Amino acid sequence: MPQPRSPREVFLALVNGIADGNLDGLPELYAEQIDVVHPFDPLRGAPLRSRKEIRDRMAQLAAAGPRPRRKVGNVTIHETTDPEVIVAEFEYQGTTDAGQPYALPAIFVLRVRNGEIVTSRDYHDHLASARVAGRLSEMFAATSAQDAAPGETAPPA
Repeated sequence: MPQPRSPREVFLALVNGIADGNLDGLPELYAEQIDVVHPFDPLRGAPLRSRKEIRDRMAQLAAAGPRPRRKVGNVTIHETTDPEVIVAEFEYQGTTDAGQPYALPAIFVLRVRNGEIVTSRDYHDHLASARVAGRLSEMFAATSAQDAAPGETAPPA
């Protein structure tokens, strides 16, 4: 039986898969039961609790159309005293449709058990991501609509 992937290997497979737009295999990086949150999401999307929810989310992203190709850069992975937990700093780097380079910094705090993500706290700048994708007005419209309907939960971003 092969050795399970380390938290470092799982993180690198995750962010490189996202950057490359290879979303189909990403759900397999997660355990069946998970706790994945995006604390800086301006829409306050619900946590993802299962591999099926991750699979559904990846299908939504794929259905939304082609994603910009990016690369992962400036990676620093911090080991912790808990061998299951890493803190990873990195950037998604690319070029906008207008030819402007960008770097989107992010921090993921991952717990990987037996080679699968069981918890993840994904901290990144959703507004900067929307800006480089040309969807900033959509983001503002969605947050405005959410403010107009208090108590409703928006879909995850």
